Amino acid sequence: MVLKGDSCLLNGRKPMFIPDGTSELGVTECVILRVSRLGKEIAPKFASRYYDAVALGADFIAMDLARKAQSEGKPWTEAIAFDYSLAIGEWINNDEMSAAELLNDELIISPEEAIAKASKLMTIRQGDLIYIQRAVAPRKVEKEDIIRIEIDGEEKLYCKIK
Repeated sequence: MVLKGDSCLLNGRKPMFIPDGTSELGVTECVILRVSRLGKEIAPKFASRYYDAVALGADFIAMDLARKAQSEGKPWTEAIAFDYSLAIGEWINNDEMSAAELLNDELIISPEEAIAKASKLMTIRQGDLIYIQRAVAPRKVEKEDIIRIEIDGEEKLYCKIK
């Protein structure tokens, strides 16, 4: 589980600036759940009641810093929880599309498992965001790259790398 502060969020069509201290930035698409009610130790069968919307996201990682932290046996915080490290696309209400449909079931765990796991460790509250990565390795991005995700021809996420 990864905890990110609100300074990590990048909303709208704002550009993502590559942070100082990294020479290799990667990105993985993810699904973000917006928590709609207070909960603790939620069973997976009830988890769908605890989020009201989903969004596609782009989760950025300083891959060189992650490798260094991993080889030294240290936490990855520096590599994954920097300012604007999670771009959030347009919110989609649950009644329009499920989280699993967004990325064709390529998530590392189901939304229900994610909520159950998070709520076991801490109380989840309205407005919290839980993000679930795809089961694919990050791809490298460079300055001037554009990350764009569309669903049915409609743009849901746009982010330019600066």
